[in-house]
Amino acid sequence: MIPIDYDIIVFEEGKAYVAYCPELDVSSCGKTVDHAKEMLKTAVKLFIEEAEKMGTLEDILEESGYKKDLDGRWQPPKLVATELVSSM
Repeated sequence: MIPIDYDIIVFEEGKAYVAYCPELDVSSCGKTVDHAKEMLKTAVKLFIEEAEKMGTLEDILEESGYKKDLDGRWQPPKLVATELVSSM
């Protein structure tokens, strides 16, 4: 499996925590923040492994905004801000 970096955003949903990777649009959940993050890491690993098997990983990464650096390592798009905004 090729190593990639990604962001993790965690939010509370009822009595569970949801961990989300915006770059790959993959999420998972757990009973604690740490558990949700670990579950997401597993989900991303499985997602990457499956995409590699299907031969679609590079296409997925490019569509998600990843770029290869000079060393051939995939660099994620930069998350530069998050903001809570009210519609009112």
